[in-house]
Amino acid sequence: MKQVKALISNGRGDYKVSQITVGEPAAGEVRIKIMAAGICHTDWDSIQNWNKEFIVGHEGAGIIDAVGPDVTDLAVGDKVILNWAIPCGECFQCREGNLHICENNSPVCGCDLKGHAHIESSHHHDSPIERSFHLGTMSEYAVVKTQAVVKIDSDIPFESASIIGCGVMTGWGSVVNAANVTVGSSVCVIGCGGVGLNVIQAAKQSGAAKIIAIDINEDRITQAKEFGATHGVIADKADLDFIEVKKQVRALTDSRGADYAFECTAIPALGSAPLTLIRSAGTAVQVSGIEQRIDFDCELFEWDKTYINPLYGMCNPERDFSRILSLYDNKQMKLDELVSKTYTLEQMDEAFDDLLNGRIAKGVVVFDQGQS
Repeated sequence: MKQVKALISNGRGDYKVSQITVGEPAAGEVRIKIMAAGICHTDWDSIQNWNKEFIVGHEGAGIIDAVGPDVTDLAVGDKVILNWAIPCGECFQCREGNLHICENNSPVCGCDLKGHAHIESSHHHDSPIERSFHLGTMSEYAVVKTQAVVKIDSDIPFESASIIGCGVMTGWGSVVNAANVTVGSSVCVIGCGGVGLNVIQAAKQSGAAKIIAIDINEDRITQAKEFGATHGVIADKADLDFIEVKKQVRALTDSRGADYAFECTAIPALGSAPLTLIRSAGTAVQVSGIEQRIDFDCELFEWDKTYINPLYGMCNPERDFSRILSLYDNKQMKLDELVSKTYTLEQMDEAFDDLLNGRIAKGVVVFDQGQS
């Protein structure tokens, strides 16, 4: 048993650093010494809306410090990235290859949370406490299922590794796994924060010839070009129908529109924006996970346009994390550059303020690496 610090929320807008007890891993589980945890908009949304007590955080990387009795493929000392979409390998969706929407373990697909490691292994005030997305990475230690970790065979810093398991994967996978962006194509990226920057670098890796970054912030356009954007368009907040943006995109794409457009803002009013920017028979991708109702003008779908809404970049963690790490090791993937700022658990007010005001691409919580 370990007494450790964690960020606890009541799911009604409040959060605090508190002490929890983390137990030993059971069969099929490992305990992770968390070294770094990414900060995501979803963390803030969960703090505001989940209406229950839980440990915050679903992006992370660390070192295995204990393994369950039947665990043979992982060992104490292994460096790992955590993955929140935990596959069971046995349900219909896993057998179909859709590991990211597992019917038994996915926290977004309606599975029963009882009995999972995230609810049995940690206690707050002597009562079991849930972990965000089965992980709860804003904690010094966490017990998770073995399927929730991918071993790292890379010298990547923990801060950079920690963001792979959500923001990086969502943007990169939306291009590579979901849209299958082709060589020589044109791509629009709406919103150039952490997710949008990974769409941009994935589009570059896929051989897109024209990558048009769209944002209201000129500094973000400048950063987007450092990640591979070839052109930038400054949008007006009031132009929710993208009338002016469309004109500029058409001018850059032979008056036809882009082959692909990716929405990465999570702003419901922009849910249909990628349809506005693509050519007939083009592909629009809603990357950000908008969950509110959106009313579409069906004329935007003319002619033969495709609109998709992939979850988590259709992640296959063992396959995709390895590919991303290989790209990083070969200097083809910017991950260190994505981490704008690091924080301690005690600095989360500052961290969330920076996140919500667009001052950072990605923020990361770092833990005392000398802890035992």
